[in-house]
Amino acid sequence: MFKKDITPGAKSKVKSSAQRAIRGKIVEEYPLLGPYIDEIIPKKEQLDLVKLPDRVSLYTLGSNPLFFQHMDDALIPHLAVVHKYPNCFPRLRIDRGAIRFVLSGATLMAPGLTSAGGRLPNPDADEEDVERYGKEDLEPGTVVVVEAEGKENACLVGVLKMGTKEMKMVKKGAAMEGGHCLGDGLWMLNLG
Repeated sequence: MFKKDITPGAKSKVKSSAQRAIRGKIVEEYPLLGPYIDEIIPKKEQLDLVKLPDRVSLYTLGSNPLFFQHMDDALIPHLAVVHKYPNCFPRLRIDRGAIRFVLSGATLMAPGLTSAGGRLPNPDADEEDVERYGKEDLEPGTVVVVEAEGKENACLVGVLKMGTKEMKMVKKGAAMEGGHCLGDGLWMLNLG
C-alpha cells in the first residue's frame, strides 16, 4: 500500500471530541487494547492528523505514528504500536519463504500462511500455537498482524481479503489486501 518514499501532507490537530471518538473506535475494534488506551492516546495529549497520499490519514502523537486509515476503512495500527502491544491483535504467521516477498511489498498469498512454517487459527494445534494464533477462524475484512517464522517482531499489518477457513481449504490466492510492512514508506516516514 505504501511506496518506498512517501511525503507527508498537511498536519492538523484533532478536535477533542473527535479524539474521544477515535479512542472509542480503537477500543471497539481492538478490545484487548482497552487497558492500554490511556498509554497509547492519553486524554490530555494532543492527537494530530497527517494527510498521506492516496487519501490515507495517519494519526500521530507528536512524532509517534499510531494508527492509519484509508478513507473510511478500519483504523489499522502502525507497526510501532503492534510491536509495543503484540498480544492485542489477531495474529497469523508466514513461512520463511514468504518473508522477502512480503517485505518487498508483494501481496500476501495464502500459500505463505498454509505451508508448514505458516500458522493460522487452529483448534487442534498445540497449546502454545492456540494461545498465540487462536482457534477461531477469522473472517474477510479482519485486521490482522502477520509475524514471520523465526522472527521476533511482526512484519506486516493489514486487512484479510480471504477468511482463514477458506485459506485452509483453497490454499491459494491473495490472502491480504496491501497493508503496512517493515521498511515501507509509512515505516520510514520522518515525522520529526
